[in-house]
Amino acid sequence: MGSIGIGFGVGLGLIVAIGAQNIWVLSQSMAGANRLVIAAVCILCDALLIVVGISSIALVQHWLPPLVPVLTWAGVALLLYLAFGAARRAWLGQGRLQAEQVKPDPWPKTMVTAFAITLLNPHVYLDTVVLIGSVGNQQSSPFWFGVGAVLASVVWFSSLTGFAPKLNVLLNSPLRWRCFDALIAVVMTAIALRLALS
Repeated sequence: MGSIGIGFGVGLGLIVAIGAQNIWVLSQSMAGANRLVIAAVCILCDALLIVVGISSIALVQHWLPPLVPVLTWAGVALLLYLAFGAARRAWLGQGRLQAEQVKPDPWPKTMVTAFAITLLNPHVYLDTVVLIGSVGNQQSSPFWFGVGAVLASVVWFSSLTGFAPKLNVLLNSPLRWRCFDALIAVVMTAIALRLALS
């Protein structure tokens, strides 16, 4: 698996975690509320934070080399923690993405809300800046890793907004989420092991 594939796998594994952002995006998209605006804001935020993460970790490598192993092992620990969470959800069948129909807002309000839901979530910085930045800088090509991670965001949010009615039915199945969570657990574990051995 090349850097772009690893970036795509890590990015997708982090982005699809069930949370407030995905629930809100799906709800708004099902209501037909400015899908293009929602997708554009979410993808733009992810892309910028991924670039910041990979660039800032590169600066840390240059100016504070002793901190790099600490960040690397922190990344391994976080990946294994996420893999364990995904495996646990798959085993218990606790994964599901549900969204209720809502009344669509005007596009300026939708845009502001999309920025707020994305940028005021502390997990987005841990995921995109710290974890993706740390893993990306361990790859043979951090640039292509970043491209893969951004591509995962493009694919996910384009699918979530573009196919919202069908996705609501598909992602509402606990069995399908169990399979998906199992796959995420395997991918995250494999990437953690590769990072630990690099």
